[in-house]
Amino acid sequence: MLKSISITNYILIDNWVVDFDFGLNVITGETGAGKSILISAVDAVLGGKCSKEVIKTGTDKAVLELTILSENQDVFSVLKENEIETEKEFVITREITPTTSKYRIDGILVNQNVIKDIRNHLLDVHSQHQSYTFLQKKYHIKLLDSYAKSTCADLLENYAQNYKKYIDLKSKLEALKTQSDMTEAQIDFLKFQIKEIEELNIEDVNEDENLNKELAVLENAEKLKELTGSAYWALSNDDNSIMAALSQIKMNLSKAVQLDDSLKDYEGSLIEANEILRDLSSNLRDYSQNMDNDTERLNQIQERLFELDKVKRKYGGTLEKVLENFEKLSLEYSSIENSTEEIEKTEQAIVQAEYDLKKSAKIISEKRKNYAKVLSSLIEEILVKLELPKCRFEIGINEVELCENGIDDVEFLISTNVSEPLKPLEKVASGGEISRVMLALKSIFAQNDDIDTVIFDEIDTGISGKTSQAVADEIERLSKFRQIIMITHQAILASRANKHFYIKKTQGDTTKVNIYALSDEDRLNALAELAGGEITEESLNFAKMLRV
Repeated sequence: MLKSISITNYILIDNWVVDFDFGLNVITGETGAGKSILISAVDAVLGGKCSKEVIKTGTDKAVLELTILSENQDVFSVLKENEIETEKEFVITREITPTTSKYRIDGILVNQNVIKDIRNHLLDVHSQHQSYTFLQKKYHIKLLDSYAKSTCADLLENYAQNYKKYIDLKSKLEALKTQSDMTEAQIDFLKFQIKEIEELNIEDVNEDENLNKELAVLENAEKLKELTGSAYWALSNDDNSIMAALSQIKMNLSKAVQLDDSLKDYEGSLIEANEILRDLSSNLRDYSQNMDNDTERLNQIQERLFELDKVKRKYGGTLEKVLENFEKLSLEYSSIENSTEEIEKTEQAIVQAEYDLKKSAKIISEKRKNYAKVLSSLIEEILVKLELPKCRFEIGINEVELCENGIDDVEFLISTNVSEPLKPLEKVASGGEISRVMLALKSIFAQNDDIDTVIFDEIDTGISGKTSQAVADEIERLSKFRQIIMITHQAILASRANKHFYIKKTQGDTTKVNIYALSDEDRLNALAELAGGEITEESLNFAKMLRV
């Protein structure tokens, strides 16, 4: 349940601390006094939409703190998933600034989705907007499934998962058929592209670079032969060569070593240099002698590079990209080749999936029909108590083509007059009848779910007199096992409160809105004001009668 809410700098509110009780909490006040501000604050702290305009003029931020007292295990599962350890009581805070909106649970920063998950297990808000939303036929199947969730939840979840797979299979089949619709010319072109790359037998993505290096050598063969031959000649091929000079130096150094053995290391270095130069000379000689104008190889390389350049221009700019595109083209062609078989397999899978879905949908439909009878009977029973004695209520279920909800089309039907046939709820019910239908639904669902708190924002719209008495009885009964917070304009409903709050707006230099938890005497005055518009002896007597 909602234990209390602290509101600071929110709309017209400076600072409120409101302590709620279990049972029925009633909020009254003059028209336009700002009764709905309290409900909007509760909605905001529990993840409702909220703009920066809610920050009270002249302040830099609004702060809302809601203290929750709950034993709901679903709530604590959400908290545990988000690593928040708390007892039965915890505080949700929302801080709103012109640029940010932050949520905390017991001081720990959380995102809005966590708050909304908790809200779904804590709170149910009924407003006029929700009434008109639930009148729409598309919501009726959801309401029925919500009532039947104790036995249908797993069935519906499995059906939803299998229906998604079924839709995915149909999408796959459509894609396969689109692919298989390629023209013969398109397929021939695809085969040509694959063959064009395949015939080049590219094994090395660096082949073109290596061939260009070899080509540069072959194109300069004569010059390379001349340069390397000249170098060989200078090293060792006449009496004035480097090798001849080194030989004389080595002879002189050997004599010097005999005179001074400290020169032995120099002699060793000279011998080593001599060996290196001898090897170099030999290699240059061989390179020069073997360097010929290999015209055939030159032509082969040029032709190969031409072919490689052609596919690079067409398929990606580099041999690596060419091979990547070859892989893609091959997979596409393979897919086309296998498409007929794949289409047949997918079509068989769709037939099986549809059969399984229809089987599940029929089971769900039977359960829905059973629950529809029970729910219709219960709603009808409560509506009779709510001063609709001739009312008939029925949940119509008609079979339709297989869809995401199964094979059922669900619609709430009502007749409030004995002479009238059952008609769709949204076309028949008046404002007062809508309120009573929604109260009946709330009463039934509150007994079947784990929601701690139900908020009624002006449930008394369109009702008066004896009907108000009946609605008050039903809300009082509901408040025995749920916390109820209710905005009302009717003294009869307000008189049943366990706790009565009065909201008052004052206009001076600034507009202020204050809330008061009323004492017994103040409650009499508030009830008298609700009943008669002003406090008179007659309205006070009426208020006392309501309190008896």
